[in-house]
Amino acid sequence: MNERPRMEFKITHITTYQYGNAAAEAYGEARLTPPDLPTQKVLKHRMTIEPATRTSNYVDHFGNRVDFFSLPFRHQKLVVSSQLLVETAPPILPEESMQVTVQEARQIFSSALADVFEYLQPTRIVRTGNNAVQWSRRYLRGDHTLLQGLTGLNEAIHDSFAYMKGVTENSTELEVIWKNRKGVCQDFVHVALSVLRTAGLPARYVCGYIEAVAPRRQAGKQRLVGAYATHAWVEVLVPGMLWVALDPTNRQWCNDRYVAVSYGRDASDAAPLRGTFKGSGGQKLSAKVLMTRMNG
Repeated sequence: MNERPRMEFKITHITTYQYGNAAAEAYGEARLTPPDLPTQKVLKHRMTIEPATRTSNYVDHFGNRVDFFSLPFRHQKLVVSSQLLVETAPPILPEESMQVTVQEARQIFSSALADVFEYLQPTRIVRTGNNAVQWSRRYLRGDHTLLQGLTGLNEAIHDSFAYMKGVTENSTELEVIWKNRKGVCQDFVHVALSVLRTAGLPARYVCGYIEAVAPRRQAGKQRLVGAYATHAWVEVLVPGMLWVALDPTNRQWCNDRYVAVSYGRDASDAAPLRGTFKGSGGQKLSAKVLMTRMNG
């Protein structure tokens, strides 16, 4: 990762499914292995499943490593634990690309539609048009540079929407988020994706981890919101086919306190864990993330 200053983080992510009645069987997919990038390198990774079972893995359409597992026997509880040691370096914004205007960027991507098509399309969760039209015209005007436009949109989402846990669910429609102007990081990213795609800019959902509080010796560092479980932010494709990352929840460009884990068109594509179980009772899900800086 060149000679840029590096930080090292130990990350523990534990997800527990507690069943009302013992599940007869369960199947799941885990997207818990971060990719190696210019801004991050995985030094160690260990994933465990209780009750113990074997896993098989593959790489999905979005480049995520997926570990598939099955538990074809009765169990009362399922615990998936991921332990990581990751090295990060500060991202460098591509200055030349960021000075391209929004209109020029749209023209460039229109000639590379086969490569960016899926990141321009609406999904069941991320609808385009409607409320996003006005915002795209205001913040992503054709004569704005990408740096101006993306910064303005990122800050506007943060300033216009209140971060509030418990007011939305995975099934909450985007129109409800627009109306109530409340939600969590996942909701803010879906709003951003809707505006970006409406404006003709390819964008994707990122699920990962952030350092909530810097060490005491760096007391001046900003406290980040949304860090005690997985966090979400947005990446936008800019000319040169480079992804740049913004976090509307924390009103900033992503830095070396972020570790990206999985990607997709929306939260459902990038979910750290998803699956199904057979049983007569419901289930209770709890997840906890602890991210500790080891140096820096």
